[in-house]
Amino acid sequence: MNTAPIVSKVWSFCTTLRDDGVGYGDYLEQLTYLIFLKMADEYAKPPYKRDVGIPEGFDWTSLTSRRGAELEAHYVTLLRRLGEQTGMLGQIFTKAQNKITDPAKLFRLIDMVDSTKWVMLDFDVKGDIYEGLLERNAEDTKSGAGQYFTPRPLIRAMVECIRPEPGKTIADPACGTGGFFLAAHDFLTDTDNRALDKDQKAFLKHSTFFGNEIVAGTRRLCLMNMFLHGIGEMTGDTLVSSADALISPPSETFDYVLANPPFGKKSSMSFTNAEGEQETDELTYNRQDFWATTSNKQLNFVQHIRTMLKTTGRAAVVVPDNVLFEGGAGETIRRKLLQTTDLHTILRLPTGIFYAQGVKANVMFFDNRPASPDPQTSKVWYYDYRTNVHHTLKQKPLTYAHLRDFVDCYNPGNRHDREPTWSEDTPDGRWRAFDREDLLARDKASLDLFWLRDASMTNLEELPEPELLAGEIIESLRSAMLNFESVEEDLSS
Repeated sequence: MNTAPIVSKVWSFCTTLRDDGVGYGDYLEQLTYLIFLKMADEYAKPPYKRDVGIPEGFDWTSLTSRRGAELEAHYVTLLRRLGEQTGMLGQIFTKAQNKITDPAKLFRLIDMVDSTKWVMLDFDVKGDIYEGLLERNAEDTKSGAGQYFTPRPLIRAMVECIRPEPGKTIADPACGTGGFFLAAHDFLTDTDNRALDKDQKAFLKHSTFFGNEIVAGTRRLCLMNMFLHGIGEMTGDTLVSSADALISPPSETFDYVLANPPFGKKSSMSFTNAEGEQETDELTYNRQDFWATTSNKQLNFVQHIRTMLKTTGRAAVVVPDNVLFEGGAGETIRRKLLQTTDLHTILRLPTGIFYAQGVKANVMFFDNRPASPDPQTSKVWYYDYRTNVHHTLKQKPLTYAHLRDFVDCYNPGNRHDREPTWSEDTPDGRWRAFDREDLLARDKASLDLFWLRDASMTNLEELPEPELLAGEIIESLRSAMLNFESVEEDLSS
């Protein structure tokens, strides 16, 4: 089924609400409340007849039977009451607020949701509709929603490399809207890969995925996204915790961690001072299981992800460049990773692929290992998909085809059988390995490596289009600011 017309229909109403000051994110939240409540109503009726946990008097019919000011007042009360419930229901409606103050437009939105039989739609269809809405929301750069939305082609490539297996657990300590979970779910349910038995399907639905997301609105979107893809139960426990993942050691370990922790330099917390004014204080996590104490959020996530893995666990993590070269705690962490884990692959990403701009990023792939005095990394394979690569979100967006060569070079079927594409005779090859000893000998054990010649520095005819070049300049300036902050922290530590 082509989901584009439904996405267009659902999204078109947003333009009307924009005139009332309802932004994309607020609109998507209202849709989440209403679609969830409509599906609960459908499940409560034949042939399902489920107890969906909706308090009496606060169900879907209580909305469709009201008009005008009465509808608006009841909707506000309904949101508050449902937010007091437990499990997924309560998490979906946590801190829920009505952002549509015009009762007539609220009724039109309810009527639009009511016109679709959501339960009857396949999980793929419902999931595609919601993913389409999330992506449109991420494109609204003013809202900042893009920081919670990792490019789906990149997520797919990471999952294709990790190749999760049925009956194993998958975690994301900063899961945003759940992109990694859904890509892994798609991989596991792809009939070309395997056919799941009854027990494997039940494990996939209830026991495979575990996440953290501290932003209530984003956590709500993640839970709804997962639910529409067939993950979790309407009346079940939430699979996404509201706790800050970095606060304490994980209570359990996992087979896989797939993550793109939030971009940004330092962790911080807000508090109210004695004068009643809001202040922000730098937050340092004093974790005994961490190799180094730092306020650098990205370095803390790398350390935390290592602690989340089983002794045979595997991770794929998006990190900014400063994780590869920063001194102090950064150097300590890189040396520990090379010693205690098999840090076997680094994918260098181009600029212009993230909605959250200003950070040059990479993907680190590492496998955990049992405690041993012997170094666990022998060599690190690099794929340079940055040098002479130009992307923008609109003119030249990243697609999975762009990363297909990397996945082939990674060789997911047997990553120990790899062949470089770079040599002295083929200097343009993007895929090569560096020995652990050579990396440790670099200044600060820096993993920030490039070897390809930048064509724009030697051949003006190969310069990218002006809009691409301007975008790269902006990205480079933003990245430079973050790097200056990194140097400042090194000097102060």
